[in-house]
Amino acid sequence: MANENRLIGLCIKSSPLGEYDRLVTILSEEEGISRFAVPGARKPKSKLASALPLTYLNLQVVGKKSLKSVRQLKIIKSYCDLGKSIESLATAQAITELTFLLVGNNDAQNNYLSTVLIHLDRIHEHKNNTSNDLKILAMCVQSIIHLLAIGGLSLPVHFCFITGKRIQPPLGNWDWNCYFVPDEGFSLIENNRTVIEINPSEMALLQRLLFSELPIKSDGVLLGPQKAWIKILSIIQYWISTQLGKELSSLKILRELYT
Repeated sequence: MANENRLIGLCIKSSPLGEYDRLVTILSEEEGISRFAVPGARKPKSKLASALPLTYLNLQVVGKKSLKSVRQLKIIKSYCDLGKSIESLATAQAITELTFLLVGNNDAQNNYLSTVLIHLDRIHEHKNNTSNDLKILAMCVQSIIHLLAIGGLSLPVHFCFITGKRIQPPLGNWDWNCYFVPDEGFSLIENNRTVIEINPSEMALLQRLLFSELPIKSDGVLLGPQKAWIKILSIIQYWISTQLGKELSSLKILRELYT
């Protein structure tokens, strides 16, 4: 008799399989990234048709082979309407792209999926009433920083990689600068590999992004001007490119939207 088990996870990719079936890629805490066939999911009125990207699912999985099948599924929550805004869709896609780089197949995770869901919930609940809403960019930047940390590639924002001294940006002292080197991190000393210069406010903002909440003022306004957020986005892009050897196309889209 075929093995049968339950799996709760987020669908992060879906593609056609044969004439009527679908191949889904699921992110779960227990198995990391895993792939399943969904028989008949592309047939009209199929009960399994809801196996779509950005849906959080409870799956009944059967089979002994390497490619198991989904027998039943229940939607716990759908994030599909993030596609209504190009900014929120690009942010969700950036999270997905990074997940494929950080998480292995059938590799148990610790708090990775829960962190993804926290950030998707935040984006999903945000009322985006204007184009190029800066809070969406901030949410994307912070979600990527948090997932990099869980994946073991945290941005080293607290210590100079040359001197080992703690980086403590003196707010208001505009003579102070910090320097970013893509394959090393941050330095208090400029050198010929520096690609971005950071002022005290920008460095303090970047350090705050390791906290759980967005840096929001008491009046609900996001801290930092747009140019600071774009600079932090550039730092993340450089860091991912040097540490993982890949670039996230969704981050390129966001950069174009906000510049």
